[in-house]
Amino acid sequence: MNLNNLFREMKKRWLSILLYGLLIIFILNPDAKSWVLQQLVSAGLFRAEIKKEDMNRSLQGTATFSFTDSLGNTIAISDLKGKVVFINFWASWCPPCRAEMPSLEELYRRLKDDNRFVFLFINEDEDRNKAIRYFEKNNFTMPLYYRIGQVSNEIFSGTLPTTVVINKEGKVVLKHEGMADYNAEKFIRELKELL
Repeated sequence: MNLNNLFREMKKRWLSILLYGLLIIFILNPDAKSWVLQQLVSAGLFRAEIKKEDMNRSLQGTATFSFTDSLGNTIAISDLKGKVVFINFWASWCPPCRAEMPSLEELYRRLKDDNRFVFLFINEDEDRNKAIRYFEKNNFTMPLYYRIGQVSNEIFSGTLPTTVVINKEGKVVLKHEGMADYNAEKFIRELKELL
C-alpha cells in the first residue's frame, strides 16, 4: 500500500482512529479518566441523598473505629458524638475519587466553619506522601486523615470512593459507594437537617 492509499484510508476511518486514540488516553492517563468522570458529576448525573427514613433510624448501626491526623494524633469516632460526621474514604490513584474531589472541597469550604460538622477525608494510599502531593497540587484545603486498623464492612468494605454520614447520635444515616456530587444544595440541606 502506498502513502496516498494510506492517507485515503485514514480519511475514511478518521472517527474510528480518533475514538481509539481517546480510548488509549483514557486507559493510560488517570487524569483524563478523572476529568471525564468529573464532568459527569458536575452535570448532576451522580447525586448523593440522605433519605428521610434514614435520618431517624440507623442504616448499619453505630460506627466505631479510630483514625489519625497528619500529626499522628489518634481520634475515635465515638469521641465525635453530638456532631454530624462526614467521612470520605479515597485514594489519589482512584479516578472516581479524584472526580468527586472538587465537589468535596466546595462542600468542606461551605461548612467548615460550622463546628457542628466534622469532615474526615480518610486516605487509603499506601504512600501517604502521594495524597499530600495530590492535595497540594490541587490546592485542596480539606484535612487528611488515615484510618487505624480495620473498619467494619458496614462502614467501609474497600470500595473507593465510599462516603458515610453519621448523625449526632453516632448512627450511620448514609453509606454511598461510588462517586457523587456532594456540593448540591439538596444534599447540603439534608446534612443540615441532621443537626
